[in-house]
Order: sequence, then C-alpha cells, then structure tokens
Amino acid sequence: MRSVAVVGAGQAGLLTAHDLLRHGYKVTLFSDKTAEEFLTKARPTGTAARFNMALDYERELGLNYWDEEAPKGEGIHLTFSPAKGNRLLTLLGRFEKYFLAIDLRLQSHRWMVELEKKGGKVEIETVTLERLDEIAGDHDLTIVAAGRGEIMQLFPRDEERSVYSKPQRKLCMICTKGQPFAFPGTDLLPVKFNFFAPYGEAFWVPWFHKDIGPSWSMLFEAKAGGPIDRFDGVETGEQAVDIGREVIRDLMPWDYEWCRDMELLDENAWLKGGFTPEVRKVVGTLPSGRKVMSVGDTTMALDPIGGQGANNGNKMARNLVQCIVERGEEPYDEAWMAGTFERFWDRHRLINTFNNALLEPITNPGKELLIAQYGSTGSTLDASGPQRIANLFCANFDDPASLSEAFFDMQAARAAIAAATGRPAWRSALRGRLAIAKGQIRQKLGKPPGHPGTVG
Repeated sequence: MRSVAVVGAGQAGLLTAHDLLRHGYKVTLFSDKTAEEFLTKARPTGTAARFNMALDYERELGLNYWDEEAPKGEGIHLTFSPAKGNRLLTLLGRFEKYFLAIDLRLQSHRWMVELEKKGGKVEIETVTLERLDEIAGDHDLTIVAAGRGEIMQLFPRDEERSVYSKPQRKLCMICTKGQPFAFPGTDLLPVKFNFFAPYGEAFWVPWFHKDIGPSWSMLFEAKAGGPIDRFDGVETGEQAVDIGREVIRDLMPWDYEWCRDMELLDENAWLKGGFTPEVRKVVGTLPSGRKVMSVGDTTMALDPIGGQGANNGNKMARNLVQCIVERGEEPYDEAWMAGTFERFWDRHRLINTFNNALLEPITNPGKELLIAQYGSTGSTLDASGPQRIANLFCANFDDPASLSEAFFDMQAARAAIAAATGRPAWRSALRGRLAIAKGQIRQKLGKPPGHPGTVG
C-alpha cells in the first residue's frame, strides 16, 4: 500500500484525500485546525459555488451531504452598467443543472470526520517547511493543498501562464441573512451579478451557512479608488454589512429594497483583502532535495469574479488522483509531477482564460454575444434562440471550454449566435441593439429599462 500525505484540509485537499483512500492508498491528512475548530473559530475563505461538473465529483465520492438542504442556484442574472445609474445590458440565463455553495467551514468539518471514519489518518499541526521535509521523507508522495509564507514560496510563479503581477480587485465578502430567496422580475433563484465597467463588480450567491442554513454570500470586488472601494477601514463584520448596504444603495438601487434588512450570519462570516491571480509551478523542492507537489489554489489562484476557484480545485483533484492511480508502482518523480498538471492544463486551461477575461473590459466578440440575447422580451425562460444564448453563457461557468474562445474570436461568437438562434448573427445583433436603444430611452424617461430579466 503506497502512502500519500495531503497537507491542507480545504476543498481540494480533502477531495484528493478521500479519492485516494477510495483507491486503496494509505492517506494522512495534515490540518492546522481540528474538525471542530472549523465550525467554531474559522472564517469562510470564499463562497465556493460549484457547478455541475465539480459537483459530480463530490457525488461520485459520496460527499454530497447537503444536496437536499442547500438552496439550489438555478441561473445567472447579470446587469452591466457602463456608468452609475445606466443599466445598459441585462441577461437572465438558466443552468441545465443547479449549482450549490456550501459554507467551507461546515464542509471541511464533515469531510474530515468522514475521512477518519473511512480509515484515513488526520494529524493536527501547523506544518512548517522543516516539518514538510520530514513528512515528504515518510511518504511515497506529498501533496500540498494549502500554503502561506515559506511553504507557498516552494512553488515558483509560472511566468508564461500568469497574466497579472498584482491584485486586480480589493475584495470584501459578507455572509448574510434577511433577504428573500427571490428577485422581482425573475422566476428562478440565480446568482445575481452587477458589473460596473469603471468601478468593479458585486454579486450575491445563494449559500448554505454552517448553523443557519439557506442564506447569502455577497462579494464586493472594487477597483482601487472607485465608489465600491470603501472597505479598507472595516474592522468588524457588522461594519462590512453597513458599508455594503451603502454601496448597494448608491450604485445598485434596484437591489436595495431586497437587501435593506440583511444581517451578518456570525461574527466570523466576513472577509476582506486581495491577492494576485496567478499560476504556479506544481513541483516544489525542499531543502533536502525532496520533491512535493501542489493542487488547488496553491497551484492556481483565481480571482473570485468568475466563481471558478472551487470548481478548478475539484477538477484538478480528480485529474491528480487519476494520474496517481495510472502511475501504479512507478516513482512519483519530478517529471511525473509536472506532467500531471500539463494534462490538466491541456483540458482546462480555458478556466484561467475565462476567469481573467471577466477582470478586463469586455471584448467586442463578448459584446456581440450579450447583445444578441436581446431578441427575447420579459423574464420568461423559454426555449427561444436568444434565451439559448443566455443559457450558453451560464453553461460556460460549468465548463469554460464550451464558450470561452468565442469571447475572443468574432467568427466563433457569430457562429455560436447563429447556432443558437437559427438565423444570421447580424440579425440578432441588430435586434439586440434596437432593444438596448429602447431601454436607454426608457431610463431617460425615468422608467425601468425593460430588458430581459431586469428587476422592475
């Protein structure tokens, strides 16, 4: 029986540990918190919404404990504003299968408990660089699924695949209750995106809290110096909620009534900060010369704007375990470690492309896709061609290989529009531009813009 150490009790680490245990490996998980401390002392590290491809892996491992209880996200409601007070574009699309967002504190607790029940070993300690070297010497393979400071420095930045050298947004997440599980003008439960071209983004995700259950995770992504950038001085979750409410009142008044009575879920249910989206080399070399490898966020840090971080971690963990099993009794050498990530990158590189695209000004092909879905009216999610374009946009969050290239290639964008609508792309674009023009006129007259899925 080959032995594997997994350092880190987050989502990717625990999935890797469970899957390896399923395949007969001797698994030891190292965590800096006990299962109980995840429930009582930890902050949520993100919203961690997962779409169907990622959820399928959890179901396969029997770790989908909240399928019946958690609120099921059914679609995306997007509002794009080029300036304050101008809702230029809206989109309302439906997923083929629902998404879930589970409090990671609850999830890590339960998955750690179940790992021990199934025969895995759990060690509670803060792993230093020196201790990691010892662990690597005691196991056939050591996987790092968490790392800060000196451990993170083991994995050098991949300059060729990394686009950014500094954080692109200043982030603040608040987890709240008190809002209805519906938005006026929609007939489904969506994740609600508000995009402001010059200022940043804000989105609200149906979430399942460790104690309260169905609730909301709300994330503000501020461009430095803009009107969303108000959270620097925040020291408590209650302050973050108050400022978040002010930002919504000032920039997103269409959501203000919905969130006016929101409250913080628990004293730890908030987070602020920022990080650089980047890709790192998967192989780390310890002082002794031993090799360890990374998985999940330790390998790829993705801005939360595209909801890809947790999905990416699930897909990377699945790929890694498949590679381990296929390796058989051969050594886990450096070339093999690097090759596991290359196989993942070949299939899933567009996750990085799509997520980074959302941080940038919208491309002309991207505009064409959004404009073309304006052939429908009202908020009914029918099977019309324009609605199918909106649904394609949703599907891309599940599998970014489905549409991401069309955001950068006008020919591909127009082919996708024509395939969805059954008519030339120029006709859909013309109808869309007329609908947008009418919406702009309505706003100048003080009326709701009347776009598909628009609140009001």
